[in-house]
Order: sequence, then structure tokens, then C-alpha cells
Amino acid sequence: MTMPTHTSTAVAQAPESPAPPTPRGTLGIRISHALTSVFSVACAILLWEVVSWYVPPLFLPSPRATVEAAWELWQDGMLAQAALASLGRIGAGWGLGLVIGIPLGIGMGSFALARRLLDPFIDFFRFIPPIAFVTLAVIWLGPGEASKVALIFYATVFIVVVSMIAGVGAVSESRMRAAATLGAGRLRTLCTVVVPSTVPAMVTSARLALGNSFLTVVSAEIVAAQEGIGALIWVARNYSRTEWVFVGIIMLGILGLVCDRTLRYCALRLLKRYDVTA
Repeated sequence: MTMPTHTSTAVAQAPESPAPPTPRGTLGIRISHALTSVFSVACAILLWEVVSWYVPPLFLPSPRATVEAAWELWQDGMLAQAALASLGRIGAGWGLGLVIGIPLGIGMGSFALARRLLDPFIDFFRFIPPIAFVTLAVIWLGPGEASKVALIFYATVFIVVVSMIAGVGAVSESRMRAAATLGAGRLRTLCTVVVPSTVPAMVTSARLALGNSFLTVVSAEIVAAQEGIGALIWVARNYSRTEWVFVGIIMLGILGLVCDRTLRYCALRLLKRYDVTA
């Protein structure tokens, strides 16, 4: 008479691991999420329409009036011109903030002396809003593009620096020791261990800085600009065209959403090997 072994019993009683989702199942989940988002937006537009029935158009134009205003601005070329002008300034200031902020943050996070020297300035200026420097930017750099790009750069660089310092601090100590054991020097460890390990922090800081860029471009364009979404909103205010203001606000949200989703898509596709999950 043979007795059942504990191994066979455990195997028999072990729950089966769930099967990985099939492509069809993944597609169904994506469609479900998309439909949920569409339903949410439709409910918001419906609520906006209902509220606009009881509020004067000067305070809250209806969705239809806003769409008509957007079409009017598009036909005149004002909307596309404003969007392109704002995107150009955001791209220049945001890109410059990344180019300066990423290596500066890595250096401050890796070298204690650099952090002690620069920390007081970083912690001081990052709490001053960019709009406080609008007048100085116009005086120093003129009313042209340089002042707007400088303000957007100011709004992004400190976010990037702080995020990169935190990213360097989160690098696994075991990786650092392993590199040192294999004979890697300080510079080689920085290039082969620290920089690759901080790629997720780079993506996160880029997304945060992008949001701040959109916050800053409007204030910069309102003060001194002939083109841009901020300038369009200011012109609409002067002519009491509230529907134009709504068009500018919605356009900012759409552009920001598209830019952020594009950045996330590119990061997931190109930097997946660095454990980017943004």
C-alpha cells in the first residue's frame, strides 16, 4: 500500500496561477477605459450646457457658443497661430530646463560639495514664482521671445534639479558597491550606474516641468506678447469675448494633454529597458 506524498498533495491543492491576459482581453480593457473617459467628458459637457442655461453668456458661454468661437478663430488663423507660438516657447524653455537641470541635479546628488554650494540658491529661487520676474525679464531681455523662454526655463529647471537629486539618492547602494568591487572609478560609476538608474526620475521630472511650462507661458504672454494663447486670452478680456477665453483655456488643456501623452508614449517605447513606467 502506497501512501500519497506531501509533495503530490501540495501540488494538487496549489491554486492555479492566473493566465496572462490575451491580446483580445487587453484590447477590451483599453476600449472599456476609453469609453469610460468619453462618458465622463460627455457628462461634464452636459453639465456645462445645463448650467449655462441659467448663467449669462458673459460669465459662462454655452458649449455651442464656445465651439462656434473656436471655429471662428480657426478660420481667421488666430487659433493655430496662437497655439504654435505658445508651443514653440514652451518647447524652447522646457528643453533648455532639461538640458541644464538634468546634469546639474545629477552632479548635486552625486557630489556633496556641489550640493552644499548650490543648495541655498536652489531652495531660495524655487519658491519664487516665475510671474514675479516678468517685469525684470522684459527689462533685461526685452519684450521679444527671449524673455518668455527665460521665464519658462526658470519655471522648469528647479523642478528638474530637485527631482534628479532625489533620483540619485534612490540609486541602489548594492549597484554602487558592485561597480566599485569591479574596479570602476567615481566617474565610470556615475556614467554606468547612476545615470542609467536615474532615467525614470528624468522622465518624471520632464513631465512635471512640462506642466509648469504651460502654467508659466500664459502669464508671460499676457504681459508682453502679440501672439500666443495667453495673448489671445488677454485680447478676449479686452473685448469681453468670454467664449474666446474658454477657447484659450480648453486649447491649453488639450495641448498639455497631447504633449504629456506623447512624452509618456515615447518614454515607454524608447526607455522601457530602464524600468520606466510613467
